[in-house]
Amino acid sequence: MKISYFCLTCLFFLISHVNDGFAQKKKIAVSKPAVFNPADRPKNLSDTALLELVQKQTFRYFWEFGHPVSGMSRERSNIAYDYGDEVVTTGGTGFGIMAMIVAAERGWQPRDSVAARLLKMMKFLSKADHYHGIFPHWLNGATGKIVPFGRKDDGGDLVESSFLFQGMLAARQYFDRDNNVERDLRNRIQWIWSEAEWDWYTRGNPNQLYWHWSPNNGWAMNFELRGYNETLITYIMAASSPRYPITAQVYNKCWAQSDHFKNGKEYYGVKLPLGFEFGGPLFFAHYSFLGLDPRKLKDQYADYWEQNVNHSLINYKHCVANPGKFKGYGEDSWGLTASDTYNGYNAHSPTNDFGTITPTAALSSFPYTPEQSMKALRYFYENLGDKIWSEYGFTDAFNESQNWYAKSHLAIDQGPIIVMIENYRTGLIWKLFMKDPDVQTGLKKLGFESPALEISSKN
Repeated sequence: MKISYFCLTCLFFLISHVNDGFAQKKKIAVSKPAVFNPADRPKNLSDTALLELVQKQTFRYFWEFGHPVSGMSRERSNIAYDYGDEVVTTGGTGFGIMAMIVAAERGWQPRDSVAARLLKMMKFLSKADHYHGIFPHWLNGATGKIVPFGRKDDGGDLVESSFLFQGMLAARQYFDRDNNVERDLRNRIQWIWSEAEWDWYTRGNPNQLYWHWSPNNGWAMNFELRGYNETLITYIMAASSPRYPITAQVYNKCWAQSDHFKNGKEYYGVKLPLGFEFGGPLFFAHYSFLGLDPRKLKDQYADYWEQNVNHSLINYKHCVANPGKFKGYGEDSWGLTASDTYNGYNAHSPTNDFGTITPTAALSSFPYTPEQSMKALRYFYENLGDKIWSEYGFTDAFNESQNWYAKSHLAIDQGPIIVMIENYRTGLIWKLFMKDPDVQTGLKKLGFESPALEISSKN
Protein backbone atom coordinates (compact mmCIF):
# COMPACT_ATOMS: atom_id res chain seq x y z
CA MET A 1 0.00 0.00 0.00
CA LYS A 2 1.26 3.47 -0.81
CA ILE A 3 2.07 5.60 2.20
CA SER A 4 0.00 8.44 0.81
CA TYR A 5 -3.17 6.42 1.29
CA PHE A 6 -2.87 6.66 5.04
CA CYS A 7 -4.06 9.58 7.04
CA LEU A 8 -0.78 11.05 8.25
CA THR A 9 -2.09 11.12 11.80
CA CYS A 10 -2.88 7.42 11.66
CA LEU A 11 0.52 6.71 10.16
CA PHE A 12 2.36 8.52 12.98
CA PHE A 13 0.26 6.56 15.44
CA LEU A 14 1.12 3.26 13.83
CA ILE A 15 4.84 4.00 13.55
CA SER A 16 5.05 5.11 17.16
CA HIS A 17 2.89 2.51 18.85
CA VAL A 18 2.03 -0.52 16.76
CA ASN A 19 4.83 -2.67 18.20
CA ASP A 20 2.73 -4.28 20.88
CA GLY A 21 -0.68 -4.19 19.21
CA PHE A 22 -3.59 -4.53 21.54
CA ALA A 23 -2.20 -7.37 23.60
CA GLN A 24 -1.80 -5.28 26.74
CA LYS A 25 -5.14 -3.50 26.76
CA LYS A 26 -6.71 -2.85 30.15
CA LYS A 27 -9.95 -1.22 31.04
CA ILE A 28 -9.65 2.23 32.53
CA ALA A 29 -10.85 2.34 36.10
CA VAL A 30 -13.71 4.79 35.82
CA SER A 31 -17.23 4.89 37.09
CA LYS A 32 -19.52 3.00 34.74
CA PRO A 33 -22.91 1.40 35.15
CA ALA A 34 -22.55 -1.84 37.06
CA VAL A 35 -24.20 -3.78 34.27
CA PHE A 36 -24.96 -2.77 30.72
CA ASN A 37 -26.81 -5.34 28.68
CA PRO A 38 -27.07 -4.42 24.98
CA ALA A 39 -29.87 -6.97 24.62
CA ASP A 40 -32.06 -4.62 26.68
CA ARG A 41 -31.81 -1.80 24.13
CA PRO A 42 -35.14 -0.33 22.97
CA LYS A 43 -36.71 -2.10 20.01
CA ASN A 44 -38.99 -1.08 17.11
CA LEU A 45 -37.90 2.55 17.10
CA SER A 46 -38.87 5.03 14.42
CA ASP A 47 -36.07 6.55 12.36
CA THR A 48 -36.25 9.78 14.36
CA ALA A 49 -36.23 8.00 17.71
CA LEU A 50 -33.31 5.82 16.66
CA LEU A 51 -31.26 8.81 15.53
CA GLU A 52 -31.96 10.57 18.83
CA LEU A 53 -31.02 7.49 20.85
CA VAL A 54 -27.76 6.96 19.00
CA GLN A 55 -26.74 10.60 19.36
CA LYS A 56 -27.65 10.74 23.04
CA GLN A 57 -26.03 7.43 23.93
CA THR A 58 -22.84 8.29 22.06
CA PHE A 59 -22.70 11.65 23.85
CA ARG A 60 -22.16 9.81 27.12
CA TYR A 61 -18.60 9.13 25.96
CA PHE A 62 -17.83 12.84 26.18
CA TRP A 63 -19.96 13.73 29.19
CA GLU A 64 -19.58 10.79 31.57
CA PHE A 65 -16.18 9.63 30.38
CA GLY A 66 -14.59 13.08 30.03
CA HIS A 67 -11.50 13.64 32.15
CA PRO A 68 -12.58 14.55 35.70
CA VAL A 69 -9.97 17.30 36.14
CA SER A 70 -9.90 19.04 32.77
CA GLY A 71 -13.21 17.96 31.25
CA MET A 72 -11.29 17.18 28.05
CA SER A 73 -12.09 14.13 25.92
CA ARG A 74 -10.09 11.01 26.60
CA GLU A 75 -8.30 9.58 23.58
CA ARG A 76 -9.99 6.19 23.90
CA SER A 77 -11.96 4.06 26.32
CA ASN A 78 -9.23 1.48 26.83
CA ILE A 79 -5.56 1.68 27.65
CA ALA A 80 -3.43 0.65 24.69
CA TYR A 81 -0.03 1.25 23.17
CA ASP A 82 1.63 1.96 26.54
CA TYR A 83 -0.13 5.21 27.34
CA GLY A 84 -2.36 5.64 30.33
CA ASP A 85 -5.80 6.81 31.32
CA GLU A 86 -4.74 10.44 31.80
CA VAL A 87 -4.31 10.99 28.06
CA VAL A 88 -6.75 13.47 26.50
CA THR A 89 -6.90 14.42 22.86
CA THR A 90 -7.09 17.97 21.56
CA GLY A 91 -8.76 17.12 18.24
CA GLY A 92 -11.21 14.71 19.86
CA THR A 93 -12.01 17.40 22.41
CA GLY A 94 -12.92 19.75 19.57
CA PHE A 95 -15.37 17.13 18.36
CA GLY A 96 -16.62 16.70 21.92
CA ILE A 97 -17.24 20.44 22.28
CA MET A 98 -19.52 20.34 19.25
CA ALA A 99 -21.27 17.28 20.71
CA MET A 100 -21.86 19.25 23.92
CA ILE A 101 -23.51 22.05 21.95
CA VAL A 102 -25.88 19.44 20.51
CA ALA A 103 -26.57 18.15 24.01
CA ALA A 104 -27.41 21.62 25.28
CA GLU A 105 -29.68 22.32 22.30
CA ARG A 106 -31.52 18.99 22.64
CA GLY A 107 -31.81 19.18 26.42
CA TRP A 108 -29.78 16.10 27.23
CA GLN A 109 -27.90 18.29 29.69
CA PRO A 110 -28.89 21.73 31.02
CA ARG A 111 -27.37 24.59 29.05
CA ASP A 112 -25.73 26.06 32.15
CA SER A 113 -24.12 22.72 33.00
CA VAL A 114 -22.66 22.42 29.50
CA ALA A 115 -21.41 26.00 29.58
CA ALA A 116 -19.75 25.34 32.94
CA ARG A 117 -18.06 22.19 31.61
CA LEU A 118 -16.73 24.07 28.60
CA LEU A 119 -15.51 26.91 30.81
CA LYS A 120 -13.56 24.39 32.87
CA MET A 121 -11.98 23.10 29.68
CA MET A 122 -10.99 26.59 28.56
CA LYS A 123 -9.42 27.36 31.94
CA PHE A 124 -7.43 24.15 31.61
CA LEU A 125 -6.32 24.94 28.05
CA SER A 126 -5.27 28.46 29.00
CA LYS A 127 -2.59 26.94 31.24
CA ALA A 128 -1.81 23.79 29.25
CA ASP A 129 1.36 23.25 27.22
CA HIS A 130 1.27 24.95 23.84
CA TYR A 131 3.79 25.90 21.18
CA HIS A 132 3.35 29.35 19.69
CA GLY A 133 -0.28 29.05 20.75
CA ILE A 134 -0.76 25.67 19.06
CA PHE A 135 -1.59 22.65 21.20
CA PRO A 136 -0.03 19.17 21.03
CA HIS A 137 -1.97 16.12 19.88
CA TRP A 138 -2.15 14.71 23.42
CA LEU A 139 -2.14 16.27 26.85
CA ASN A 140 -2.16 14.89 30.35
CA GLY A 141 -5.73 15.63 31.37
CA ALA A 142 -4.79 16.24 34.99
CA THR A 143 -1.66 18.40 34.60
CA GLY A 144 -1.89 19.98 31.14
CA LYS A 145 1.58 18.71 30.27
CA ILE A 146 2.28 17.29 26.83
CA VAL A 147 2.12 13.55 26.26
CA PRO A 148 4.30 12.97 23.18
CA PHE A 149 2.43 11.40 20.27
CA GLY A 150 5.66 10.05 18.83
CA ARG A 151 9.38 10.22 19.43
CA LYS A 152 9.73 13.54 17.63
CA ASP A 153 6.07 14.53 17.80
CA ASP A 154 6.45 16.38 21.10
CA GLY A 155 5.27 19.88 20.22
CA GLY A 156 2.51 21.73 18.44
CA ASP A 157 0.13 19.80 16.18
CA LEU A 158 -1.50 22.25 13.77
CA VAL A 159 -4.12 19.80 12.50
CA GLU A 160 -5.37 18.55 15.87
CA SER A 161 -5.44 22.16 17.05
CA SER A 162 -7.59 23.12 14.06
CA PHE A 163 -10.12 20.43 15.03
CA LEU A 164 -10.11 21.87 18.56
CA PHE A 165 -10.59 25.45 17.40
CA GLN A 166 -13.37 24.40 15.04
CA GLY A 167 -15.32 23.30 18.11
CA MET A 168 -14.36 26.32 20.17
CA LEU A 169 -15.57 28.82 17.57
CA ALA A 170 -18.89 26.99 17.25
CA ALA A 171 -19.24 27.19 21.05
CA ARG A 172 -18.42 30.90 20.98
CA GLN A 173 -21.37 31.42 18.64
CA TYR A 174 -23.80 29.19 20.55
CA PHE A 175 -23.16 30.40 24.10
CA ASP A 176 -24.09 34.00 23.43
CA ARG A 177 -26.08 34.90 26.54
CA ASP A 178 -25.23 37.80 28.80
CA ASN A 179 -24.41 35.96 32.01
CA ASN A 180 -21.15 35.50 33.87
CA VAL A 181 -20.39 31.94 32.76
CA GLU A 182 -21.16 32.36 29.06
CA ARG A 183 -19.44 35.73 28.93
CA ASP A 184 -16.33 34.29 30.57
CA LEU A 185 -16.46 31.30 28.21
CA ARG A 186 -16.56 33.52 25.11
CA ASN A 187 -13.75 35.72 26.39
CA ARG A 188 -11.50 32.79 27.16
CA ILE A 189 -12.15 31.22 23.77
CA GLN A 190 -11.31 34.53 22.12
CA TRP A 191 -8.06 34.85 24.07
CA ILE A 192 -6.86 31.31 23.30
CA TRP A 193 -7.93 31.63 19.66
CA SER A 194 -6.23 34.98 19.13
CA GLU A 195 -2.94 33.73 20.60
CA ALA A 196 -2.56 30.83 18.14
CA GLU A 197 0.33 31.65 15.77
CA TRP A 198 -0.73 29.86 12.60
CA ASP A 199 1.76 31.77 10.47
CA TRP A 200 4.66 30.44 12.58
CA TYR A 201 4.02 27.04 11.00
CA THR A 202 4.90 28.37 7.54
CA ARG A 203 8.56 28.61 8.64
CA GLY A 204 8.57 32.03 7.00
CA ASN A 205 7.83 30.57 3.56
CA PRO A 206 4.63 31.87 1.90
CA ASN A 207 4.36 28.64 -0.11
CA GLN A 208 4.40 26.13 2.76
CA LEU A 209 2.45 25.10 5.86
CA TYR A 210 3.72 22.45 8.26
CA TRP A 211 1.92 20.07 10.58
CA HIS A 212 4.35 20.09 13.54
CA TRP A 213 6.88 22.14 15.43
CA SER A 214 8.70 21.06 18.58
CA PRO A 215 10.98 23.03 20.91
CA ASN A 216 13.11 19.90 21.20
CA ASN A 217 13.08 18.74 17.59
CA GLY A 218 12.24 21.87 15.63
CA TRP A 219 10.84 21.06 12.20
CA ALA A 220 12.21 17.49 12.17
CA MET A 221 8.78 15.94 11.45
CA ASN A 222 8.84 17.88 8.15
CA PHE A 223 5.26 17.17 7.06
CA GLU A 224 3.79 19.77 4.76
CA LEU A 225 0.00 19.99 4.62
CA ARG A 226 -0.69 19.01 1.03
CA GLY A 227 -4.23 17.94 0.03
CA TYR A 228 -6.61 16.39 -0.51
CA ASN A 229 -7.25 14.89 2.94
CA GLU A 230 -8.78 15.75 6.32
CA THR A 231 -6.74 18.93 6.80
CA LEU A 232 -8.80 21.39 4.75
CA ILE A 233 -10.12 22.83 8.01
CA THR A 234 -6.56 23.62 9.07
CA TYR A 235 -6.14 26.04 6.19
CA ILE A 236 -9.49 27.65 6.92
CA MET A 237 -8.64 28.10 10.60
CA ALA A 238 -5.21 29.45 9.71
CA ALA A 239 -6.65 31.94 7.22
CA SER A 240 -9.31 32.98 9.76
CA SER A 241 -6.91 33.89 12.55
CA PRO A 242 -7.47 37.46 13.75
CA ARG A 243 -3.78 38.04 14.63
CA TYR A 244 -1.56 35.44 12.97
CA PRO A 245 -3.23 34.44 9.68
CA ILE A 246 -1.73 32.74 6.66
CA THR A 247 -2.22 34.14 3.17
CA ALA A 248 -4.18 32.64 0.30
CA GLN A 249 -0.87 31.95 -1.41
CA VAL A 250 -0.11 29.17 1.08
CA TYR A 251 -3.44 27.52 0.31
CA ASN A 252 -2.85 27.62 -3.43
CA LYS A 253 0.85 26.78 -3.43
CA CYS A 254 0.95 24.10 -0.72
CA TRP A 255 -2.48 22.56 -0.10
CA ALA A 256 -3.52 22.44 -3.77
CA GLN A 257 -0.12 21.32 -5.05
CA SER A 258 0.32 17.57 -4.69
CA ASP A 259 0.02 14.39 -6.69
CA HIS A 260 -3.15 13.42 -4.82
CA PHE A 261 -5.12 16.67 -4.97
CA LYS A 262 -7.05 16.71 -8.24
CA ASN A 263 -8.68 13.49 -9.34
CA GLY A 264 -11.59 13.70 -11.83
CA LYS A 265 -11.86 9.95 -12.41
CA GLU A 266 -14.95 7.76 -12.01
CA TYR A 267 -15.14 4.88 -9.54
CA TYR A 268 -18.18 2.59 -9.60
CA GLY A 269 -19.69 5.10 -12.01
CA VAL A 270 -19.27 8.05 -9.62
CA LYS A 271 -16.96 10.96 -10.42
CA LEU A 272 -14.53 12.05 -7.72
CA PRO A 273 -13.33 15.68 -8.09
CA LEU A 274 -10.46 15.56 -5.60
CA GLY A 275 -8.34 13.12 -3.65
CA PHE A 276 -6.86 9.67 -3.71
CA GLU A 277 -7.94 6.73 -5.84
CA PHE A 278 -11.44 5.70 -4.67
CA GLY A 279 -11.45 8.61 -2.22
CA GLY A 280 -9.36 7.31 0.67
CA PRO A 281 -10.71 6.86 4.22
CA LEU A 282 -14.15 8.35 4.71
CA PHE A 283 -13.13 10.64 7.55
CA PHE A 284 -11.85 13.01 4.87
CA ALA A 285 -15.53 13.89 4.35
CA HIS A 286 -16.16 14.31 8.09
CA TYR A 287 -13.43 15.95 10.19
CA SER A 288 -13.21 19.23 8.27
CA PHE A 289 -16.96 19.36 7.76
CA LEU A 290 -18.26 19.04 11.30
CA GLY A 291 -18.44 22.84 11.35
CA LEU A 292 -17.64 23.77 7.78
CA ASP A 293 -20.91 23.56 5.84
CA PRO A 294 -20.26 21.86 2.46
CA ARG A 295 -23.69 22.72 1.03
CA LYS A 296 -23.02 24.91 -2.01
CA LEU A 297 -19.50 25.48 -0.71
CA LYS A 298 -17.18 26.02 -3.66
CA ASP A 299 -13.77 27.37 -4.52
CA GLN A 300 -11.68 27.26 -7.68
CA TYR A 301 -10.94 23.58 -7.10
CA ALA A 302 -14.22 21.87 -6.25
CA ASP A 303 -17.84 21.88 -5.20
CA TYR A 304 -17.41 20.35 -1.75
CA TRP A 305 -20.94 19.00 -1.50
CA GLU A 306 -20.32 17.05 -4.70
CA GLN A 307 -16.94 15.97 -3.36
CA ASN A 308 -18.31 14.60 -0.09
CA VAL A 309 -21.46 13.01 -1.50
CA ASN A 310 -19.50 11.27 -4.22
CA HIS A 311 -16.74 10.17 -1.86
CA SER A 312 -19.39 8.62 0.41
CA LEU A 313 -21.17 6.93 -2.52
CA ILE A 314 -17.92 5.42 -3.79
CA ASN A 315 -17.20 4.04 -0.33
CA TYR A 316 -20.73 2.63 -0.15
CA LYS A 317 -20.64 1.13 -3.65
CA HIS A 318 -17.29 -0.49 -2.95
CA CYS A 319 -18.70 -2.26 0.08
CA VAL A 320 -21.75 -3.40 -1.90
CA ALA A 321 -19.53 -4.69 -4.73
CA ASN A 322 -17.29 -6.27 -2.09
CA PRO A 323 -14.38 -7.27 -4.34
CA GLY A 324 -12.60 -8.79 -1.34
CA LYS A 325 -15.57 -11.12 -0.65
CA PHE A 326 -15.66 -10.20 3.03
CA LYS A 327 -18.40 -11.55 5.25
CA GLY A 328 -21.13 -9.09 6.20
CA TYR A 329 -20.61 -6.43 3.52
CA GLY A 330 -23.66 -5.16 1.68
CA GLU A 331 -26.24 -2.42 1.25
CA ASP A 332 -26.93 -2.35 4.97
CA SER A 333 -23.39 -2.86 6.26
CA TRP A 334 -20.75 -0.56 4.88
CA GLY A 335 -18.24 2.15 5.76
CA LEU A 336 -14.44 2.19 5.55
CA THR A 337 -12.39 4.67 7.55
CA ALA A 338 -9.62 4.77 10.15
CA SER A 339 -10.34 2.74 13.28
CA ASP A 340 -9.29 -0.10 15.51
CA THR A 341 -9.25 -3.46 13.83
CA TYR A 342 -8.60 -7.09 14.76
CA ASN A 343 -4.81 -6.72 14.55
CA GLY A 344 -4.28 -3.13 15.70
CA TYR A 345 -5.29 0.11 14.02
CA ASN A 346 -5.59 0.98 10.35
CA ALA A 347 -6.85 3.62 7.94
CA HIS A 348 -9.37 1.54 6.00
CA SER A 349 -10.43 2.56 2.50
CA PRO A 350 -11.37 0.84 -0.75
CA THR A 351 -7.66 0.49 -1.55
CA ASN A 352 -6.83 -0.65 1.99
CA ASP A 353 -9.70 -3.01 2.77
CA PHE A 354 -9.32 -5.96 5.12
CA GLY A 355 -12.96 -6.56 5.99
CA THR A 356 -13.31 -4.11 8.89
CA ILE A 357 -16.44 -1.95 8.97
CA THR A 358 -16.37 1.14 11.19
CA PRO A 359 -19.82 2.49 12.21
CA THR A 360 -18.67 6.12 12.26
CA ALA A 361 -18.00 5.94 8.51
CA ALA A 362 -21.63 5.41 7.46
CA LEU A 363 -23.22 7.22 10.39
CA SER A 364 -21.14 10.39 10.02
CA SER A 365 -22.11 10.39 6.33
CA PHE A 366 -25.82 10.89 7.08
CA PRO A 367 -25.91 14.34 5.41
CA TYR A 368 -24.45 12.88 2.21
CA THR A 369 -26.09 9.45 1.99
CA PRO A 370 -29.18 9.52 4.24
CA GLU A 371 -30.89 6.44 2.80
CA GLN A 372 -27.76 4.29 2.77
CA SER A 373 -26.71 5.53 6.22
CA MET A 374 -30.10 4.73 7.73
CA LYS A 375 -29.93 1.18 6.40
CA ALA A 376 -26.51 0.83 7.99
CA LEU A 377 -27.71 2.32 11.27
CA ARG A 378 -30.57 -0.14 11.51
CA TYR A 379 -28.33 -3.09 10.70
CA PHE A 380 -25.71 -2.02 13.26
CA TYR A 381 -28.34 -1.48 15.93
CA GLU A 382 -30.88 -4.21 15.24
CA ASN A 383 -28.73 -7.02 13.82
CA LEU A 384 -25.36 -6.45 15.47
CA GLY A 385 -26.46 -4.55 18.55
CA ASP A 386 -25.84 -7.45 20.92
CA LYS A 387 -22.17 -7.30 19.88
CA ILE A 388 -21.42 -3.62 19.22
CA TRP A 389 -23.98 -1.52 21.15
CA SER A 390 -22.68 -0.19 24.46
CA GLU A 391 -23.13 2.43 27.16
CA TYR A 392 -21.26 4.86 24.86
CA GLY A 393 -23.07 4.04 21.65
CA PHE A 394 -21.51 1.77 19.05
CA THR A 395 -18.07 0.35 19.67
CA ASP A 396 -15.36 1.34 17.26
CA ALA A 397 -15.46 -1.33 14.54
CA PHE A 398 -16.12 -4.94 13.64
CA ASN A 399 -14.88 -7.55 11.20
CA GLU A 400 -17.33 -10.37 10.62
CA SER A 401 -14.86 -12.32 8.50
CA GLN A 402 -12.59 -12.49 11.54
CA ASN A 403 -15.49 -12.80 14.01
CA TRP A 404 -14.03 -9.73 15.73
CA TYR A 405 -16.04 -6.99 17.42
CA ALA A 406 -14.29 -4.09 19.12
CA LYS A 407 -14.85 -3.26 22.77
CA SER A 408 -13.13 0.10 22.43
CA HIS A 409 -14.34 3.62 21.63
CA LEU A 410 -12.27 6.50 20.20
CA ALA A 411 -13.11 10.16 20.65
CA ILE A 412 -12.34 11.00 17.02
CA ASP A 413 -14.79 8.32 15.87
CA GLN A 414 -17.58 8.92 18.40
CA GLY A 415 -17.72 12.70 18.02
CA PRO A 416 -18.53 12.89 14.30
CA ILE A 417 -21.46 10.50 14.75
CA ILE A 418 -23.22 12.97 17.06
CA VAL A 419 -22.31 16.11 15.14
CA MET A 420 -22.92 14.91 11.59
CA ILE A 421 -26.25 13.31 12.48
CA GLU A 422 -27.21 16.66 13.99
CA ASN A 423 -26.10 18.49 10.87
CA TYR A 424 -28.29 16.08 8.88
CA ARG A 425 -31.25 16.70 11.19
CA THR A 426 -31.02 20.46 11.78
CA GLY A 427 -27.75 21.85 10.40
CA LEU A 428 -27.06 23.23 13.89
CA ILE A 429 -23.26 23.10 14.00
CA TRP A 430 -22.91 24.14 10.36
CA LYS A 431 -25.02 27.24 11.02
CA LEU A 432 -23.06 28.20 14.13
CA PHE A 433 -19.61 27.78 12.65
CA MET A 434 -20.40 29.43 9.34
CA LYS A 435 -21.75 32.60 10.98
CA ASP A 436 -18.53 33.21 12.91
CA PRO A 437 -17.07 36.50 11.61
CA ASP A 438 -13.47 35.25 11.70
CA VAL A 439 -14.40 32.12 9.76
CA GLN A 440 -16.18 34.20 7.15
CA THR A 441 -13.07 36.37 6.78
CA GLY A 442 -10.93 33.28 6.26
CA LEU A 443 -13.25 31.71 3.73
CA LYS A 444 -13.41 34.91 1.70
CA LYS A 445 -9.63 35.24 1.82
CA LEU A 446 -9.20 31.75 0.35
CA GLY A 447 -11.73 32.38 -2.41
CA PHE A 448 -14.63 30.27 -1.17
CA GLU A 449 -18.24 30.80 -2.13
CA SER A 450 -21.05 29.84 0.25
CA PRO A 451 -24.64 30.93 0.93
CA ALA A 452 -23.46 31.75 4.46
CA LEU A 453 -21.09 34.35 3.06
CA GLU A 454 -23.83 35.85 0.91
CA ILE A 455 -26.10 36.17 3.95
CA SER A 456 -23.39 37.89 5.97
CA SER A 457 -22.68 40.41 3.22
CA LYS A 458 -26.36 41.44 3.19
CA ASN A 459 -26.53 42.00 6.94
